[in-house]
Amino acid sequence: MWRIWLIFDPRRALVALFVFLFVLALLIHFILLSTNRYNWLDGASAAPATTAATESVTRTG
Repeated sequence: MWRIWLIFDPRRALVALFVFLFVLALLIHFILLSTNRYNWLDGASAAPATTAATESVTRTG
């Protein structure tokens, strides 16, 4: 494992790793904000219901 750090500079590799993870986290959060179900800024009341509506059928006779 130590030979890998002889090839790569540890500071540059860790900075690149943290930048990649930060961009990935932003991407995931913006994808979630674009959905109706997981948009925590607008709230659950603004999202339309996604459950299937059931009809009550009354039988006569």
